[in-house]
Amino acid sequence: MLRKIVNIDEALCDGCGDCVPSCHEGALQIIDGKARLISDLFCDGLGACLGHCPQGAITIDVREAEPYNETKVMETIVKGGPNVIKAHLEHLIDHNEMEYFQQAINFLTENGIDNPVKQNNQRQHNYGSGCPGSRSMSFEVQEKSEVETGIRRSHLRQWPVQLHLVSPHANYFQNSDLLLAADCCAFAYGDFHKDFMNGKSLAIACPKLDSNQEVYFDKLVSMINESNLKSITVLVMQVPCCSGLYQLATEALKESGKDIPLKVVVMGVNGDILKEVQVN
Repeated sequence: MLRKIVNIDEALCDGCGDCVPSCHEGALQIIDGKARLISDLFCDGLGACLGHCPQGAITIDVREAEPYNETKVMETIVKGGPNVIKAHLEHLIDHNEMEYFQQAINFLTENGIDNPVKQNNQRQHNYGSGCPGSRSMSFEVQEKSEVETGIRRSHLRQWPVQLHLVSPHANYFQNSDLLLAADCCAFAYGDFHKDFMNGKSLAIACPKLDSNQEVYFDKLVSMINESNLKSITVLVMQVPCCSGLYQLATEALKESGKDIPLKVVVMGVNGDILKEVQVN
C-alpha cells in the first residue's frame, strides 16, 4: 500500500509556523524553532501545508508503507528530544489513541527514557489546543429507550466523521461494520440514524465537491487491512456524481485483497430507497 507522508527539510525550515494552521489533523507543531511532524499516524498526506511554506521546506514522500507501528514511530520521535516526545504523547491523548499512547510509554520505559508527560495529568489534562475539531472520540450508546424518554436518540458512536478528518487507525474502526455515506443522505432520509447508523462506525464524504480525494482511497485500504473491518455499507444518492463513492469502496476492497461483505444502497432525492445490492 502506498502511503503519503509529509517530509520537512530542517535546513530550509525557518520555523515561521505558517504551515501549522493549515494542517487539519494538527500533526505539525513548531518545536525548538522548527516545524515538526509530531505523529505520522495523523498525517494523511493531503498536503494542505505545502502551499503555506514560504521556504519550500515541505514535500510529500510517497512510499510503500507498513501497517502503523507505534514502536517504530517512537524510534524516530525520540531523536527529536524531550519536547518532540512530549508533543507526540499529547497528540495521542488528544485523539484518544490510548492504546498507542501506552505502547509509546512502554517504549520509553524499556529504553530508559524519561516520560515528559506528567503521570498524574495524563488523563485529566485537557490537551485541546492542538486540534479539537478532529480529536477522536468514542461515544457510549444511550441505554434508555426512545419510548422511555420520548426523544429519538442518536446512534453516532464516534467523532470525527468526515473522511478527511478520521484516522483509519482509530479505535472505533477496529472490527467494526463501516457505513460509508454520501453527505446528503442524512438529510434526505428521516430515520438515517436508526436504520443505517445503528451499531456501525461512520465515514462521510462528497464524491463531487471534496478535494484531494486520492487520500480517501489510502484511508479506506488502511481501514480494511489494519482495522479489520467486518463489512462495508455504501450509502449514496441517486445522482450520478455519487457513484464515485461506490467505485472508491470497490477499488479499495480490491486493493486490500480481502473478501468482506460490501453492500450498496441507493437513495432517491425524496428519501426513498431505490435499490440495495449485496456486492460481496
